[in-house]
Amino acid sequence: MSNLFSGINARLRGGNNSSKAPGSKSPGPSSAHHSPSTSGTSALGPGNQGPIPSPRIPHINSTPPVNHSHGMDTSGLSGDEILASYHLPKPMPLWLNNAYAKHIVKGNFMTLSARPKTVEQGEWLAHQVVEHYRNLWHFVRVVHEKEDDGSTICNATTCPRMSAGANHSFTWLNAKREPVELPAHEYMTLMQRWISGKVDDDKVFPTDPAGVSFALNSSVTTSALAQLANGDRDYIGKRSGFPESFIEVCQMVFRQMFRVYAHLYFAHYVEPFYHLNLEKQLNSCFSHFLLTATALDMLKQHELEPMQALIDLWAANGTFPPESRAYEYANLKAGERLIQLSSAS
Repeated sequence: MSNLFSGINARLRGGNNSSKAPGSKSPGPSSAHHSPSTSGTSALGPGNQGPIPSPRIPHINSTPPVNHSHGMDTSGLSGDEILASYHLPKPMPLWLNNAYAKHIVKGNFMTLSARPKTVEQGEWLAHQVVEHYRNLWHFVRVVHEKEDDGSTICNATTCPRMSAGANHSFTWLNAKREPVELPAHEYMTLMQRWISGKVDDDKVFPTDPAGVSFALNSSVTTSALAQLANGDRDYIGKRSGFPESFIEVCQMVFRQMFRVYAHLYFAHYVEPFYHLNLEKQLNSCFSHFLLTATALDMLKQHELEPMQALIDLWAANGTFPPESRAYEYANLKAGERLIQLSSAS
């Protein structure tokens, strides 16, 4: 997917950023290599104007949404009624118009998510984490790139909290391990530092070639992660030197990346991505991300709720193949109704 960004730098606002040194595993700000601080710091908050401290463990739970549509029985509901239960903004976001939910490439992204038979499960999961983080980083750069006057598209004024629409907001843990709301720009900066710190930590993502293993049995290639763990005696990635907490770390990384994608769609799809002709790149990377995250059990169905309507649309228009778990999580009636509304507009 990295070739999708061959022309992105020419369209970025502001000056060029210096590239990372060769051999770096993860993209991110220069402070990304700092490990999370263990010393006490002042509480993080929307009004904090001081230097952003090293990130702590991100808070898992989001602000409770107005509804939990994933638990609803929608069999007797019409497409309009299902969409109404999502409490989408009015008018509907541009990315829910089928004409603007298209991709820059055609094909089945499931083939990019399928693990080669000879690659060990932990190695494949680590590869997916790094690859999807690299893809997401390109889009975050666009909204964080400084204008000539020093301002950024995503800032404390335009995005005073990390949210995905009016019904979903996400919090971070401060020094006292209390969940606090932060401006989206600050939240994403902390997210980048936290993920980069994990990816660049050889204890979490070992890079010693001597520790690389290979799959012993091709039968594991299509099994979900939840079916592969064998209790305390074995775990995914053990034979390649990954720690026992590796799966939990990867799940949290995918969860954080999903939150950022959700914010980019709700707050920045039109400005800047549509105006820069980058909406197809964003759609391509996000649909690939969803297919991978759901296939590997990195995201559960209830965690996808902020973007449920887009998942419905992509299942109905053929973006998600019927055999994918993302398709399984979709409501086709809602997706088909979105296609009808798109045709009428």
